[in-house]
Amino acid sequence: MSIKDTERNLVRTDLEGYAPASNLAFNERIKILIEQGEKVYHFAFGQSPFPVIETATEALRENAHQNAYLPVAGLFELRENISKFHSKFDDLDIDPNDIIVGPGSKELIFLLLQIFNGDVIVISPSWTTYKPQTKLAHHIAYVIETSMETDWKITPAHVHQLIKENNLKKNRLLIFNNPDNPTGTSYNQTELKALSNVFREHDILVLSDEIYGRLHYDQNHVSLAKVYPEGTVLCTGMSKWASAGGWRIGYHIYPPQLSPLKKAVQSAASHTYSCAAAPMQYAVSETLKDLDGCDEYMKHCSRIMGVVGMYSHRELTSVGVKVVKPAAGYYIFPDFEVVKNKLRQRGIETCQQMCDAIFAETSVALMAGGPAFLRPVDELTTRLCFVPFDGKAALAESRTLGLDVELPTNFVKEYCTPVYDGIQVLKQWVTKQLES
Repeated sequence: MSIKDTERNLVRTDLEGYAPASNLAFNERIKILIEQGEKVYHFAFGQSPFPVIETATEALRENAHQNAYLPVAGLFELRENISKFHSKFDDLDIDPNDIIVGPGSKELIFLLLQIFNGDVIVISPSWTTYKPQTKLAHHIAYVIETSMETDWKITPAHVHQLIKENNLKKNRLLIFNNPDNPTGTSYNQTELKALSNVFREHDILVLSDEIYGRLHYDQNHVSLAKVYPEGTVLCTGMSKWASAGGWRIGYHIYPPQLSPLKKAVQSAASHTYSCAAAPMQYAVSETLKDLDGCDEYMKHCSRIMGVVGMYSHRELTSVGVKVVKPAAGYYIFPDFEVVKNKLRQRGIETCQQMCDAIFAETSVALMAGGPAFLRPVDELTTRLCFVPFDGKAALAESRTLGLDVELPTNFVKEYCTPVYDGIQVLKQWVTKQLES
């Protein structure tokens, strides 16, 4: 058969219709428009607005010459410092040998799914990559549906129902995001303890993606590993709290009980990426030696995100949009059901059609809840990332004021102006639909 034969199926048949990560693809489109001079309120991509924590950038300059391959699991000194970091902030006792460092937590999630022998459970709504990675790794994703009535959180009843209605294999892995992307919701210790009892009852292992844990507005994040240590793979990294998304340093922490999984993932890593970039590993290791500096940086960034999140929630709910109040991170998940009937009169039936109309009419970019975040396509939920502002200026002002002084009421308008303006434009669009 000729290589030019276009009828030849070169891609796995089960990947028909498989698409790139929708958030990355949309972000690339929007960036092109912005570079061309278009004014866009870019609420469609969740990237830190702040500069990389200063100790890390200085350490990277000093370690740019590091060019040797490092251990597959990561520089031992880095893993020791990761252990100390989680001891201070999560009260966890972690053996550095139970940690695997990789080129971003996304890659480590994928490798875990590749080697896992069992069924995979995901939550709706959830981050755009969990289900596609599950499919890429030859698993079927069993979906737990949540709703705004439970603040988009799963409950023990949700888990019991899933187990009752499906004939799952003995080995089960739930992908759990806390704090959550795309909803901004967060689980407290009581809720996590209740869930851990159900996980034990049904022998469910949990990949707990806590990448936004250090961006909890009240600094009271509780790790699932604290209440379900034997069954939790803790997943996190530097992308969010340290504002180092492009550095691609993430890691997994495995309990001793799951050492076979850790060994298999580490083996898979040796056959794929070999090691995370050496200069970044040395730089992050140096950064984590200054835990007080990390704490100061995280507290300033999280309180800024908190006031921006509360502003976005307050303004949108004032015109009837349904939104769960965010507790951490960069996101809210507004439901525009209030304008559903008015949009139908315009021939707009799906959330993507609504997002297209909002962008065309206001230059506000949002991501539809369905199908990317596993919501129904006719449900008018969207992910809104309240991050397109000058984080450097906002961080400098917060530091000038000091942590013992509350951010002033005009802070969002003065230092997070694109978000302030974009939310007002979105409010006006909603009002216009209601009055039409």
